[in-house]
Amino acid sequence: MTTDRIYLDYSASTPVDGRVLEAMLPYFQQHFGNPSSIHRFGQRAEGAVESSREQMAAALNCQPHEIVFTSCGSESDNLALRGAALAARQQRGANHILISPVEHHAVARTAEQLAEVFGFEVERLPVDEYGRVSPQEVARRLRPDTAVVSIIHANNEIGTLNPIAEIGALCRQRGIPLHTDAVQSGAHFPLDVAALNVDLLSLGAHKFYGPKGVGALYVREGTPLLPTQTGGSQELGRRAGTQNVPYIVGMATAFALVQQEHAERAAHERALRDRIIGRVLEEIPAARLTGHPEERLPNHASFVFRGVDGNQLLILLDAAGFACSSGSACKTGNPEPSEVLTAIGLPRAWALGSLRVTVGKDTRPEEVERFLDALPELVEKARLHNGEHGESP
Repeated sequence: MTTDRIYLDYSASTPVDGRVLEAMLPYFQQHFGNPSSIHRFGQRAEGAVESSREQMAAALNCQPHEIVFTSCGSESDNLALRGAALAARQQRGANHILISPVEHHAVARTAEQLAEVFGFEVERLPVDEYGRVSPQEVARRLRPDTAVVSIIHANNEIGTLNPIAEIGALCRQRGIPLHTDAVQSGAHFPLDVAALNVDLLSLGAHKFYGPKGVGALYVREGTPLLPTQTGGSQELGRRAGTQNVPYIVGMATAFALVQQEHAERAAHERALRDRIIGRVLEEIPAARLTGHPEERLPNHASFVFRGVDGNQLLILLDAAGFACSSGSACKTGNPEPSEVLTAIGLPRAWALGSLRVTVGKDTRPEEVERFLDALPELVEKARLHNGEHGESP
């Protein structure tokens, strides 16, 4: 086992950029006041929060009052879906929620709870073999009683990008709010909420070199939203709770850096991603790329290997010094394919053997080459452990 470990799981989390940490530090001890306090300590903290709000709004092409600070991307998803659905029911009796089958659990399980506990009807859109939603299918399923539509911008497991702007235009014509989970794409693209035609958009800072424990939700002016966390009047009454000032400052700084550096970062990551995809498909038998071959995140390579236990492969990779992730979830010792891989039609023998490899802005080419040199043998070991062999069917 090597002690020189290589991190290839940037879709799971990223290290805090040094420039971000530097911006945050004064707000832990020097400017520690509560933003809701009237005195100067509070005013200084409130000023930092509002400056950060303006910074986020400028990057998203929206108004500062349309930004709600949350604790993470999952909370942003929860507030968007639950808040919009309950408000739509309250205002116009809407009872229908439309989502894709490849949503992050923060959306999918919130929708399930809205169905099971609150009596909403949840409909799941079909996706193609790449996990993409067709705008035509959305148009066909929109109803007068549709409360909210939620479609992920970039899938966390397979990297596929959805045509959100087209879908948003259709929803806008029908007066139905569209939410998109942009937690993955926030690290890689400029996100113009006006061009995307979205009413709600979720972000999480730790995906783009900011701190864990802070996120944001864009809420277009005039979009009904029932608060789901009540108490004080913070965030214009949409999300109660004392704001996490240093983390908010860190998120805004990190997001501003994305806007300044996204083209350079994406070019670097795309070259490494394409190298990974090319060598894996060329050198490993019975391997498939998952997700769209072109319309995908620039740093994201994901595969399935027939006859491999994805969790076993991750253990082998970790022992060899490589941190990656898998789409399969182990439940009480009984591995099951992820909902995403099932939704795109992969048979069980393939879907259980998933691997996600995601690079970052500081990943070095030599790290990728070391990983690619080691992977074929580790896949073969995982197959032997599973009683399989690697020939193509």
